[in-house]
Amino acid sequence: MGRLTTHVLDTASGQPAAGLALQLWRLDDGDSPALVCQCNTDADGRCPAPLLEGEALRPGRYQLVFQAGDHFRRQGTSLPEPAFLDEVVVRFGVADAQRHYHVPLLLSPYGYSTYRGS
Repeated sequence: MGRLTTHVLDTASGQPAAGLALQLWRLDDGDSPALVCQCNTDADGRCPAPLLEGEALRPGRYQLVFQAGDHFRRQGTSLPEPAFLDEVVVRFGVADAQRHYHVPLLLSPYGYSTYRGS
């Protein structure tokens, strides 16, 4: 059974990005983006359940929008206005809906990295 998960680490503090808001959107060709789900990360920087799993995970294009600026402001990080990274948007494709797609985010106020994890 396929599923989609994420994990956010705040590399500036060396801790999981707890309480970070994120949204998952489906990007269908020719249509407006559709909000699929949203969550706040837990103390470990993870959503409490897979973002999609089973039949809900379909092949196609998606985007995760991570509310980075809000997270760093809540942490008391001094940011310029506007913040260099306010929303981090990660667009990705799901080719095989029977697989596990894990999209981790390593985040700081001035940079980020992502990859397909396991």
